Amino acid sequence: MTIATGSTIPADLPPAAGARAALALRAQAGDGRAFAQLVEAEYGFIFATAFKWCGSRADAEDAAQEVCLKLAEAIRSFDGRSSFSTWLYRVTLNAVRDQQRMHARAVRNARALAEIVAGDELAEQESAVALADLWRAVRSLPEKQRDAVLLVYAEGLSHADAAAILECREVTVSWHVHEARKTLRGLL
Repeated sequence: MTIATGSTIPADLPPAAGARAALALRAQAGDGRAFAQLVEAEYGFIFATAFKWCGSRADAEDAAQEVCLKLAEAIRSFDGRSSFSTWLYRVTLNAVRDQQRMHARAVRNARALAEIVAGDELAEQESAVALADLWRAVRSLPEKQRDAVLLVYAEGLSHADAAAILECREVTVSWHVHEARKTLRGLL
């Protein structure tokens, strides 16, 4: 399939992937309708991905909104070498990481200005279920370990697919997952 921009979409792509890539290429060429269709079609994926990394609906909504805003500019960097969903994972993860860094700075500033009451943390821990504690611990892992664990276990991706998204080798993903397991044993 050839798109007006002169780019081609491989014929062996599944129909949905080909349609997404075609929309992406049309949006990249400045087609506003294609861009709107692409954002509408991918918003659920963006939100679900952000939610797994953020753990909070409000934070995930903020991150998804940010991705949608950035997508208008970022679509120019989609070159079709990887699948559109792999590329979109990267854009979404980068937005989540940016948001988490900003949030961490805000928390540090708030802690510098206010006293934290230990009882609040204890009550929160007592009411949390084991699964919530596990995912909270996962989100506290170093960035590369956290991303590998979330892609493999929360998203159900293979190590190879996670490696494509993280732009590293498959063995590196395996190593990050292994290190995360060791870290989590110490945390839990």
